[in-house]
Amino acid sequence: MKTHHKKSLNQFRLIGGLSVLGVLSCVGTVQAVEPFHANEHMTGDWGGVRQELYDKGYDFSLEYVGEMGSNLHGGYNNDKTARYSDQFAIGMQMDLEKILGWKDTEFKLAITERSGNNISNDRIGDPRAGTLSSSQEVWGRGQTWRLTQMWIKQKYFDGALDVKLGRFGEGEDFNSFPCDFQNLSSCGSQVGNYVNTWYNWPVSQWALRVKYNITPEVFAQIGVYEQNPSYLETGNSFKLSGSGAKGTVVPVEVVWSPSINALPGEYRLGYYVSSPNADDLYENEDGQPQATAGGDFKSHKNKHGWWVVAQQQLTSHNGDASRGLSIFANATVHDKATNFVDNYQQVGFVYKGPFDARPKDDIGIGIARIHVNDDAQDNRRLINATNGIDDYDNPGYLPIQQTEYNSEIYYGFHVTDWLTVRPNLQYIKSPGGVDDVDNALVAGIKIQSKF
Repeated sequence: MKTHHKKSLNQFRLIGGLSVLGVLSCVGTVQAVEPFHANEHMTGDWGGVRQELYDKGYDFSLEYVGEMGSNLHGGYNNDKTARYSDQFAIGMQMDLEKILGWKDTEFKLAITERSGNNISNDRIGDPRAGTLSSSQEVWGRGQTWRLTQMWIKQKYFDGALDVKLGRFGEGEDFNSFPCDFQNLSSCGSQVGNYVNTWYNWPVSQWALRVKYNITPEVFAQIGVYEQNPSYLETGNSFKLSGSGAKGTVVPVEVVWSPSINALPGEYRLGYYVSSPNADDLYENEDGQPQATAGGDFKSHKNKHGWWVVAQQQLTSHNGDASRGLSIFANATVHDKATNFVDNYQQVGFVYKGPFDARPKDDIGIGIARIHVNDDAQDNRRLINATNGIDDYDNPGYLPIQQTEYNSEIYYGFHVTDWLTVRPNLQYIKSPGGVDDVDNALVAGIKIQSKF
């Protein structure tokens, strides 16, 4: 980043932070607060203390996600084993209207810790290529403690305008999608899984997000996120200075949340542009194949792409709208000149409350396709040809990555209001997009709990 950009960014943080905090106390409307439910937490109401704190504006949380994956068949290495990874998330949400009198304002802080190992890394995928998804979505972005959320949010004009400022990731607001599946290709914001400048949970960066409610069913939003790869480093997981920033990521999105036959839906259409320079996947600065002509890859001034997310409940169960069948679909398309994955698609369904005896259980099925850019494939073919290697078993061979398919079926046992256990089966076709790797069957268990 150029010096004047760094200076502008620091000035924006200082001036913007002071000005927002200065006006928070005099603008806004009262926000409806959802009541506290002690039964949703394993430790309950703490003898009444937790309810008392909540009524005063303090909401504390501790959440845990654990995921086990075992390679039952196939993959790059068929030596059977099991791997476990997990995440703790410690949080505090504050209603600043109750605490400080700042109208319709809230503050949130969350710190996460990830640990463990992932079955995809050395059993499912060829280590020379890896996989394009992950059989244990909670693994990744460094097995360490992180500052994941630290933001303040204010609503204006009877809630029509919503402004959020601080530290958070793009997927928290843009391209958002639930994360009940264990395979990463059906969990959370998908853009961040395939664009190396877009960071999802648990990584945070300095950001500003502005949302405007056009109608009760439609809102539009835009965000500006600092693009700073140094935040990925383990030693910088609590870094606040912003040094090392390369530019910004700017997403825009329109969201429609209709009620069709009295059943809810959500439809998202968005676009992003990432300002840091990005290398071409095939050509050098002279427009020749870099693998044979050498030199530096051609540099592009940015990268961009778009996404669509659709979720719709189709049925209720015996008149109960909290139960029934919902379908979903996701798609992303990325810059063909610079992005390793150029497109992704996913479809599936979830049925909540399939049995009267288990009204809060759920069943889910998801199928996803991840395609590698043709230029990235051609570049590897040229490198192999230049090195005179065409044998997949040669350690120097670069596997050609094309298309990976991931599918998952799970059954979610709602054990209590604070514990859900989801055993699942996953089938990965061409792990890493490498046809030479055997298709893999993975058994998993996902545990989600609140303390």
